[in-house]
Amino acid sequence: MNEVSRSGRPTLDEVAALAEVSRSVASRALNNAPHVSRAKREAVERAVRELGYVPNPKARALATRQAGAAALVISQHDPSVLADPFFGQVIAGVSSVLEEADLHLMLCLAASDRARKRVGDLLRSRGVDGVMMMALHADDPLAHLAAETELPVVFGGRPGGADPRWYVDIDNVAGARRATEHLLAGGRTDIATICGPLDTEVGRARYQGYREALLLAGRRPHAPEAGDFNEPSGAVAMARLLEKHPAVDAVFAANDNMAAGALRALRAGGRSVPHDVAVVGFDDLPVAQIAHPPLTTVHQPVRALGREMARMLVGVIEGADPTPLLLPSHLVVRSSA
Repeated sequence: MNEVSRSGRPTLDEVAALAEVSRSVASRALNNAPHVSRAKREAVERAVRELGYVPNPKARALATRQAGAAALVISQHDPSVLADPFFGQVIAGVSSVLEEADLHLMLCLAASDRARKRVGDLLRSRGVDGVMMMALHADDPLAHLAAETELPVVFGGRPGGADPRWYVDIDNVAGARRATEHLLAGGRTDIATICGPLDTEVGRARYQGYREALLLAGRRPHAPEAGDFNEPSGAVAMARLLEKHPAVDAVFAANDNMAAGALRALRAGGRSVPHDVAVVGFDDLPVAQIAHPPLTTVHQPVRALGREMARMLVGVIEGADPTPLLLPSHLVVRSSA
């Protein structure tokens, strides 16, 4: 016989456990809310009959307002960002968890005033049960929308200048420091960096890791050449570095896309990799393996980042208060350094 609560009355948590669904799915099934599969609805109904569960009227009233969806808001305006393998893997991780929770995914690109207004309208109308936000810049208006909404908000990466309650991030400082230490260990003496936008937390943190490694080794860091996390900006930044510092013998690029651009610029400049200039990236995306030469890079669990963001959000929706999560990274050595 299944256990019931101490009061003798079965609880919604017990219904969900017996039906092998999440608490939010059980709640939506009991209230005939949309976006619940037939199989899960029938499993909940069987559990209700077996346990003799009677819904709480107040809880029922609250549950009927559930939207059955979660939003992933990316502070970008160019739809081509969705072709970036990084965001593709994040979305795949998010989708896999939301599917298990019977929550639909709503994807929003929101870097323009008009797009941010639509996101604000969505949050005010409670058109979703919760929100995940990524790629925020310093003083990003999306952070203000997140602070104003009563909906749960989970951040992918800490937004600059904010101290969010719930977020999932990578240890970017340690990863960048490890990449730079690898270049130092290889005997490189003039190490430059192509950083991401320094008004983003990830750009700032990876530049910090590069600086720390050099300062601890008694070396003077170069001023950063900033890119925008895409391949063309990495090529432009590398060309600038070669012009300013022709003796440079190593480069840490803050993501693989920019590292691939750096490789292209080095070939165009007649430099051999790694003989003349060693290159290390960050992310370990597919481009790192097909680059010429294959790219030494810092691996971060990108799909896991999406999964953990979604798991955290589902937990908050269901009443939990999880602690922020920092995912580890490690160096993958290939031919470029």
